[in-house]
Amino acid sequence: MRIVFSTFGTFGDVNPLIGLALELKRRGHTPVLAVPEMFREKIEPLGIEFAPVRPDQDPHDKRLVAMIYDIKHGTERGLREFLFPSIRESYEDLMAAVSAKGGADLLVAGELAYAAPIVAEKTGIPWASYVLAPFSFFSAYDPPVLPPYPLLAKVQAIVPGTGQVVARFARYVTRKWPEPVYALRRELGLPHGKDPIFDAKHSERLVLALFSGALGEPQKDWPKQTRVTGFVYYDGDAGERNLVPELKQFLEEGSAPLVFTLGSAAVLDPGNFYEESARVAEELGQRAVLLVGHDAANRPKRRLPENIFVADYAPYSRILPFASAVIHQGGVGTTAQTLRAGKPMLVMPYSHDQPDNARRVRRLGVAEVIGRPHYNARTAAKSLRALLEDRSYAESAAAIAEEVRAEDGVFAACDALESLLAGK
Repeated sequence: MRIVFSTFGTFGDVNPLIGLALELKRRGHTPVLAVPEMFREKIEPLGIEFAPVRPDQDPHDKRLVAMIYDIKHGTERGLREFLFPSIRESYEDLMAAVSAKGGADLLVAGELAYAAPIVAEKTGIPWASYVLAPFSFFSAYDPPVLPPYPLLAKVQAIVPGTGQVVARFARYVTRKWPEPVYALRRELGLPHGKDPIFDAKHSERLVLALFSGALGEPQKDWPKQTRVTGFVYYDGDAGERNLVPELKQFLEEGSAPLVFTLGSAAVLDPGNFYEESARVAEELGQRAVLLVGHDAANRPKRRLPENIFVADYAPYSRILPFASAVIHQGGVGTTAQTLRAGKPMLVMPYSHDQPDNARRVRRLGVAEVIGRPHYNARTAAKSLRALLEDRSYAESAAAIAEEVRAEDGVFAACDALESLLAGK
């Protein structure tokens, strides 16, 4: 079968699709990744078909990352200034992808691929949707942390049953955002349709929840067709997954280090994270690895002691098993890899699903959380001392790791997609 996958976002959004595509290719299918041009160089070397979908993303655009990750207005600006104005181009490109080479048998779309439900409706192609984190369901029974309104999370913790109010509030605030989507539907002769942000993004046939049940249990207001598969992992760089020899030697020849990382997108807007993180390691007397990305400006300006290693990138599956604790931004991909490695974590969330992911891992007893404006050597060192000295964090992390490792998100998701195809 020919299966087209589409999404927008970061490598944290695209990597799970690469993991699924590799397994489906192994099973004899033809996966196609219809994503922005910036991902082509990481996809085509794997022998996976690529189809570009606009709007294009610049992997080095610090301004865009800072805009999107602004905790107050980032989600709104990302949708209203980046994705929704390009909905016609997205529709045209995705329509071309599903029509190429005899046509696709199935379309699989992430929640930010707002053109996908429209393409499916116009063509009649079967489609499935997926989400990467519980946040995306906006459950009234397990209400998410809304980044611009952190006080709501505190109210929810104190006053039971406020989830319905939070859900209605979120719909009210965003009610005018998707007007370009509705306008495109009118041009194409389609009815107004469901709310793209909350409802239309979910396929009526299959919704894949590509995360562990440990992170979020199914709620009664999730779509009934939801299948929780477990996390889907892929952390190669165009297929390369080895540690550089110098880092491998550093990890193997000393005590377990702290690992500081900001994932694949927040690393473009690090602020003073790496400077302060180096000071944290020095204050605690701990070995550390700073994963600073490819921008030389992220590297600490002063000379660091030999027990702090600075690297551009390292596959999480290779480095995190060596860590004593992981300090990160709360992206679901980084969170998933840390849970699988069984390591305590200190989470400094930016925006979107990250504050909600942070709350969930803290609820599991494997993490502490520190607000981005409050992250400095003193506050982070205090939190890390608690993580490292209180054995309950490590014990909880080890227990959750067993649960997470027992799941096979790739196989479960691919089985579900094949079943959907067989039943079409």
